[in-house]
Amino acid sequence: MSETLIDELRRMPLFESLKEEELACLEDGRERSLAAGEVFVKEGDNTEYFSVLLEGELKITRNYGKQEIAMATHQPGMFSGEISLLLELPALASAKAVKPSRMALFSKESFWKILRVCPSVAGVILRTMAMRIRNVEGFSHQREKLVSLGTMAAGLAHELNNPAAAAARAAVHLQAITSDVQSFACHLNQVLKASQWESLVDASDEAARRSETSKMDALEQSDKEEAISTWLDERAIPEAWQRAASFANAGLDPEWLGDLLAKLPPQAANDAVGWLEARISLKNLLNEIEQSTKRISELVKAVKSYSYMDQTPLQQIDVHEGLESTLIMLGHKLKGLNVIRDYDQNLPRIMAYGNELNQVWTNLLDNAADAAKPDGTVCVKTSRDDGHIMVTISDNGKGIPPELQPRIFEPFFTTKGVGSGTGLGLMISNRIIAERHSGEIEFDSKPGHTEFTVRLPINKEARA
Repeated sequence: MSETLIDELRRMPLFESLKEEELACLEDGRERSLAAGEVFVKEGDNTEYFSVLLEGELKITRNYGKQEIAMATHQPGMFSGEISLLLELPALASAKAVKPSRMALFSKESFWKILRVCPSVAGVILRTMAMRIRNVEGFSHQREKLVSLGTMAAGLAHELNNPAAAAARAAVHLQAITSDVQSFACHLNQVLKASQWESLVDASDEAARRSETSKMDALEQSDKEEAISTWLDERAIPEAWQRAASFANAGLDPEWLGDLLAKLPPQAANDAVGWLEARISLKNLLNEIEQSTKRISELVKAVKSYSYMDQTPLQQIDVHEGLESTLIMLGHKLKGLNVIRDYDQNLPRIMAYGNELNQVWTNLLDNAADAAKPDGTVCVKTSRDDGHIMVTISDNGKGIPPELQPRIFEPFFTTKGVGSGTGLGLMISNRIIAERHSGEIEFDSKPGHTEFTVRLPINKEARA
C-alpha cells in the first residue's frame, strides 16, 4: 500500500488513534474504485474482504421475498465485511455505489492481523458489528444467529478493553524507562570497571528472579517500601519513594542494596541505583505487555473457536470446547456471578455443527445470566445418559412463572423487558437441537432454580 493511501486511512475515524508502531496493520490493504451504480458486493456472494470507504457513498440493501429493503447508507470512513469474515457467512446484504466511490480493501488474513495488532481498532470494529447485528435482527428469523454473534462481539470488545489499555499504558512508560536505562549506562561506563559492571548486572538478574517469587501482603509491602525509602533518603539518592516501590516489589531490602553499593565506587551510587530500578521497571513493563497481548491473542483464538472459522460445518467436536469459548465470549455478562463447571471429562466427541451448538449455549447462558443477576449462580454440567450427551445449564434466579412455561418456545415470546429480548432465542435453539442434531431440549423451572437440559445423540444409531 502506498504511503499516500496509508495517510488517507489514518484520517479515517477507525484508524485515527493508531500509534506509529501499529501502522503495520494497514500495509496489506489495496485500493478499488467503483463507478456510480456499480455493485460492490451482492447478497449471498462470498465475502473476501474487509473494506473501508474512502470516498463516495454506498447503498446497503437486503432482499426479503421479492422486496428490496434499504438497510443503510455508508459514507466515507465507514467499513463493512466484518460480520461475514468473522462468521464465514455469505454476504448478508448487497452494496451498490450511489456515486463514484473509492475504498480500501483488506483480505481475511489482513483483517485478523488488524484485530490482533491493533486492539483499539478491534474494539471499534466489534462494537460496530454488534450494533449492526442488532439492527438486522428485526427483519427475519435468521437474525437470532446474528444476535449470538452480537453478544459475542460485545463481550469480546469489553474483554479486550482491559488488556489493551494495560498494554497501551505500559508502552508509554516503556519509552521513558528505556531512555533512563541508556542515560544511566552512559554515566556508569565512565566510572565502573568491568568487574563492577558484572556485579551490577548480576544484581539485576537476581532482582529479576526475586521479583518472580516475591509475595507480600499490603502491610508488609508498605513497611518494606518505607524502610527502603528511608535508606535511600539517608544516602541522598533522588526519587527515593518511587524507587522504593520498585525495589520492594522485587523483594529487595536495604541490606541487599547496601551489599551491592559496597562493591561499587561511591560516586556511582546514584546512577547504579537508578539503572537498577529502571531495569526492574523495564522487565515489569515488558511482562505486562506480554501478558496483555497474550490475553488479546487468547480472546481472538476464542472467537475463531466459537465460530469454527476455517473448519467444515459438520465435524467431530468436543462440547466442552464450545462451552468454554462461549463462557469467554459472555465473560462481561457473567461478571459478579458464581459460575460452576461440573464436567464429565470422559465424554466422547460427537458429529455436530459446532457453530450452531455454540449459538444454543450462548442463548441458554445469556438467559441464565440475566435470571441469576446480580450476584447469583450459574451452573454448567455435562454428563452421559443412554447413548446421549447431556448439557445442563441452570441458574438460581426467580424462575419462569408456571403460566408462561408452555409458551417459552413460541416465536417472538420473551419474558424479558421491552427491548431486552427478541423472543427467538429458545425457538431457534430448539430447532437447532431437534432438526439439525436429532436431540431435544427439556427444562424445569421453579422459584430459585431453573435448568435447561440439552440431549445430543452420541452416534448415528442414537440419532436415528
